[in-house]
Amino acid sequence: MDSSNYRNEINQMLDSLPEEELRKVFWFVNVTLGKHLYNKNLLDKGVVILELIEEAKEIIDLWDRAFAKNISDEIKKEIHYHQYKWHIFSYKKKECLEGEAARDAFDILTKNELYVMYQNSPDIVFEYKKAKDVVSANFDSEQDIYIFDKSFKWTYVHTHESMCGPYFYKK
Repeated sequence: MDSSNYRNEINQMLDSLPEEELRKVFWFVNVTLGKHLYNKNLLDKGVVILELIEEAKEIIDLWDRAFAKNISDEIKKEIHYHQYKWHIFSYKKKECLEGEAARDAFDILTKNELYVMYQNSPDIVFEYKKAKDVVSANFDSEQDIYIFDKSFKWTYVHTHESMCGPYFYKK
């Protein structure tokens, strides 16, 4: 089916929906468009995006060990680490840069290959190759996203909270 046929079918479906259902469709399309624009922006910069599914759990565990290894299980429970790993920064359990200082620190890094993970997607990690032109502003539309180098020496986190972060931590 070509794109004009999809468009016609979508328009027919939309016309048959009651007004209250259109709100749901709008938000779904809005999220889909946002993801498309986010990925398109990276691809336009020459970034190669790979999905790592089999390796995801191991990479996430390595992030935990690299950036939260000195934080006790008791403190992790107190700061709700399981809910948001970035609480180690917002609760000041790790000294880090915040806000514009975090953005600047990330932007000046030499980057080629990165890992990218999302708080609420424990089954997938992304690997960005050819990421030399990636900057902090590329992640402004994302929520609870963790960007880090493949040697786990630094991490940049953009949260869903406008008053929290972004954070940059370097060992």
